[in-house]
Amino acid sequence: MPVDVTTSIVINRSYDEVATYAADPENAPDWYVSITSARWRTAPPLAVGSEFDFVAEFLRRQLTYTYRVTELVPGRTMTMSTAQGPFPMSTTYTWDALSPTSTRMWLRNHGSPRGFARLLSLLMPMAVRRANRKDLARLKQVLEQPAR
Repeated sequence: MPVDVTTSIVINRSYDEVATYAADPENAPDWYVSITSARWRTAPPLAVGSEFDFVAEFLRRQLTYTYRVTELVPGRTMTMSTAQGPFPMSTTYTWDALSPTSTRMWLRNHGSPRGFARLLSLLMPMAVRRANRKDLARLKQVLEQPAR
């Protein structure tokens, strides 16, 4: 069963600040609840074709996977897809300026589970949605802290 989950949150920070911070893979362990580490495979800066490894904990399992940036419109949208890993997935970030100090960030995950994840495919959309909501809430918390 394919997974296609979209969530969003309003963050009280400028459009540029939210997009710049969220798109930087080095920041992922700070705001993704399940990601424990991130490492560039290609040299920065971020561009189409950039690759990085994430180590994450999901559904009580440790997953290591490589993401490749497949689409990048700086400050507007970024799509990255798994180049290697147990769960083929694409993740898209989209940012919309609501005001000079307020941004809506959209997070979309879509893919087709395989292996152990396929066995859990009926539960997967609910688990991904819950994880996305936690991640966006954490991003909001990190970015809205008074002293950054």
